[in-house]
Parts: sequence; structure tokens; C-alpha cells
Amino acid sequence: MSQAPLLSKFGTQMSRLTGVRAIMKDIIDTLKAGAGQDFINLSAGNPVIIPEVERLWRDCTNDLLNSPEYGEVVCRYGSSQGYEPLIEAIATDFNQRYGLNLTGENILITPGSQSLYFLAANAFGGYDNVGQLKSIILPLSPDYTGYGGVSLYPEAIRAFKPSLDIDQANHRFKYRPDFSQLNIDENTGCVIFSRPCNPTGNVLSDEEAEKIADLAAVHDVPVFIDSAYAPPFPALNFTEMKPLFGGNVIHCLSLSKAGLPGERVGIAIGEPRFIGVLQAFLTNACIHSSRYGQAIAARAIQSGALANIAETVIRPYYQNKIQILEAALDRTMPKDVPWYLHRGEGAIFAWLWFDELPITDWELYQELKAVGVIAVPGSPFFPGLREDWPHKQQCLRISLTATDSEIETAMARLSDVVKNVYRSSVK
Repeated sequence: MSQAPLLSKFGTQMSRLTGVRAIMKDIIDTLKAGAGQDFINLSAGNPVIIPEVERLWRDCTNDLLNSPEYGEVVCRYGSSQGYEPLIEAIATDFNQRYGLNLTGENILITPGSQSLYFLAANAFGGYDNVGQLKSIILPLSPDYTGYGGVSLYPEAIRAFKPSLDIDQANHRFKYRPDFSQLNIDENTGCVIFSRPCNPTGNVLSDEEAEKIADLAAVHDVPVFIDSAYAPPFPALNFTEMKPLFGGNVIHCLSLSKAGLPGERVGIAIGEPRFIGVLQAFLTNACIHSSRYGQAIAARAIQSGALANIAETVIRPYYQNKIQILEAALDRTMPKDVPWYLHRGEGAIFAWLWFDELPITDWELYQELKAVGVIAVPGSPFFPGLREDWPHKQQCLRISLTATDSEIETAMARLSDVVKNVYRSSVK
């Protein structure tokens, strides 16, 4: 039997699976073992392959293949900052759209946004030159599970409990930042949060986002706003929101939910003093991002096709899904059970909270598997929140990537399971 390799401290840390990635192994094993059993899989983070979106990327690819620049894009190294036509396309688009004055120095292209938060967390967070721990603050928990694995120093990640707006009569709720608890001070390295939020679909208001940025600006702390679901692309916001730019804010995009998850294109927009640090870090890590994905993205943004298809195809597709799920839950869930659906304000997931749940979220996940439904337990979405809070074991994330009929069937099965779980507890 081969012996496990001896790893460094960082090697041990980075070789561990965190968050949903640890659960995905069980999901994959379940799907493989369930020969003959049809599962409705509501765990996926992959976007749906929407024909109009795939066609856009095929057309951009054909244009690249037939252009004289193909060899320069694929057969040459490039700038660590990113493919120049893509940087120019982003600057032009955002300047026109939002009234900004961006130049190339304000923009960095990374291999997906997950790598961008790894760069940020370890450039600005962790131990400084005198041994002081600089925290990586997640101001609103729950938030993206991937933040739990971005720092080489897990103890640096610190999250804060939210306040809950609860509409008991309609079985809805919403998380809000609890500014009475949120602490950003001289020992904060950086702040990270998603808007719209994976997993909850929450959209922090313009005022809430600005207040967080202002609190951090007092100590010159950079604020990375994860805008993987935000306008202008993929524009997966179902409520009005204004992206935030400038000062200590680094606006972070991803093209994954705009149909390019396989190409890993992340974008950071911010002041050159922050972008320069991230670029140096990126250069040391991987020289530069893949240029093929950047080249087809440049075409889609330059033409205006990506922003248009985001608003007219991608957003309506998922907005319809959340409406179908809401209607199915309202129709089938027992009225006497304290279940609450987070208000669906964006992203491609729904988030359910079961107050006073008699079992854990992991046990509920197992009960759902038994009736052919796979969802994701909520507990991995609270990275950095160390206090014992029962709410962390009372939630489920549900993907909106299934078909309409699958969503309706799965919600009916979920309702039956939840009904039995609560009623069994009072016998």
C-alpha cells in the first residue's frame, strides 16, 4: 500500500476539501450507486446550457478561429494582466454603462473568480510582517461556501451573524447585515461578500453595500464584492441593484454564469494600487489566465451581445424557475410548519430555512435522498462563523437548474418529508 506523501502545513491545509466540495463526493457516490433509481438532482452549481447562450459562444469561437489573431491568442504567451482587447472591451463597456473613467490599469483578468478571492485573501489577509493576524471579514453569513478555502490561514476568516427579517404569514424571510455586530478595524485585511448571494439569492441593498464599504474605508481596507451574478452580465438580479465602484471597492466579475464556466474567466475592477498587488500575485502563481476564453469574451462584450442575452435570456430563464419553485412550495408545504423561503432576489439557487428543525440539515439531506431528491445541506455555507447557532443546521440550498416539472415534483416530495419530520418529533 502506497504511503501518503509528507505535506507542508500549507499543503495539508490546501489538500482538504472544504464546504460543498466535501458533500459533492457523497452526491456523486449516491448517483453512481443508485443504479435504476431516478434522482432529481437539485445540487448543481453548473448553469443550464441555454441554447441561445451556447450559440453566442459558438459564434464568438468561430469568429476567433477564422481571424488572423488566432495564433497570437493560443500560440503565444500574453500579459499577466490579461488579454488587451478584453480589458479594452470591459473598460469601454463599463465607462459607457456606469459613467466611469476606467483604464487598463484598473482591470485584471484571473482564471475564474475563485482564484481571485484566493489572491485577495492571501495578499491582504493572514499574518503581516510583524506577526499580526489580519482578518478576512465576511460581513453577512451565510455566504459563498468557497470563501472557506481561500486563505492559507483558516483562522483569519471571520464571519458575522445576520439579522433576520421574517414574514411568518407568507413563509418568507431575508438576511440583513447586523451593523451592531459587524466589526471592521485596523486588524482587518480585507472584506469579501457576494451580491447577489450564492447560496441564498439575497441582494444587499445599495445602502447596505455602501455602508460596508464606508466602514472599511476608515481603515483603508479593500472590499471585494463578488458580483458573479450581478449586472451587466450575467445580470441574474431579480431586483434593482446598483454595482459599486471606486475607492476601496474591487468589483469582481465572473463569466461562469454567463455560460463560460469551463473557461474560468474572472475579472477584477478597482484602483491600480489594489489591482497591481493582485497582478503580481497572479504572475507568480500562473503567469496569466487562459487567453482563448478571454478572446471570445472580448467579442461578446464588444458587440453588446453578452449584455443583451443576459437581460433577455439568462435572467428571465432563472427568474421563471424561482417563481415555479415558490408556487410549488406555497401549494404543497404544510402551513403549520415553520418553514421560510429566502426572498429570491437573484442568483440560481433557492434557500430554505426550517425553524426548530427536529433533525440536522445533513439528516434532512439523507431523508430527501431516500425519496429521490438531492439538495445541499446548508451548514457548509457559514464559513468563518464560529459561534454555535442552531440556524446553521436548519437550511437547504436548492438549485434552480432542474426542469420545471422536476422542481414541482421535488418540492412535493420535500413537503412530504418535512411534514413527517416535524410530526414525528411531537409523538
